[in-house]
Amino acid sequence: MDLVENKNLLDSIDARTRLAGSNKMEILLFSLGTREIFGINVFKVREVGRTPHITRTPNMPRGVEGLISLRGNVIPVLSLAPFMQLDAPAGLGKTMMVAEYSKRTLGFLVHDVDRIIRVDWERVKAPENVLAANQGLITAVIELDDGGLVSILDVEQILANSFGEAMIVDIPPAKVDPDTSVFFVDDSVVARRKIAEVLDKLGVRHKHATNGQEAWTRLQGIAGHAGQMGHNIRDDVRLILVDAEMPEMDGYVLTKNIKSDPRFNGVPVVMHSSLSSEANRAMGKSVGVDAYVAKFDAEALADTLRPLIER
Repeated sequence: MDLVENKNLLDSIDARTRLAGSNKMEILLFSLGTREIFGINVFKVREVGRTPHITRTPNMPRGVEGLISLRGNVIPVLSLAPFMQLDAPAGLGKTMMVAEYSKRTLGFLVHDVDRIIRVDWERVKAPENVLAANQGLITAVIELDDGGLVSILDVEQILANSFGEAMIVDIPPAKVDPDTSVFFVDDSVVARRKIAEVLDKLGVRHKHATNGQEAWTRLQGIAGHAGQMGHNIRDDVRLILVDAEMPEMDGYVLTKNIKSDPRFNGVPVVMHSSLSSEANRAMGKSVGVDAYVAKFDAEALADTLRPLIER
């Protein structure tokens, strides 16, 4: 199927936008020529179809097959199988997914694309250590009704492995009290590390969680403790930074929970996501986020956080 012919697979964005706050997500299932099933959030996929001609160029980063011209733009194309240490079978790479991550458009070569499924985030589980051993490239696992498992790839880690991590530029410290603290949640190891670097440069203490359910449990504990001690919760948490996609509870439901709990009145919530389209910004706004910043631009993140945390 051609890219244009397959566009219907990814239509109805308005319908999908209504998923915000429902704790549901839509996953596009695909294979890399083995028995394993992989998945990617539909919101990250722009189109799917036959792979066009790839121009091989010298000195490409590891895993990058070359470049293609797509609708007037030149984008890199990555083959996912080598990253997962899988042998490339015959026919691998005939199908390409065009995805948008953190304001970057890329092509991913796969064996074939299966279908879209809608699942509750509660069924999206963080992988056990044995599954996460593959360089941390699996960020979540979903069990299908037939007992099969779908591995959700940590594309942020794949991009970091291929292109390197974004350098953190000189960020001036914020004008904050020494005990100012930010709570952030993200399921990506790479993202957590980069967020922590930005907060350290801002001179802000921080705590974190690795998925939405863990974050909500910890935040409730912090709010309960603040109530017992009789002080303002902003003395414990000045700002909450949430990812959009996370196992067990996504950032939209987490934000709804925070905004509907009066104990968190006055605590801004910032959504920090690789889902950088206007549709996703609208989804964040619909659940009450105070700001939305696309991954990963350290300066943009710092500039977004600074006025919300400064005294």
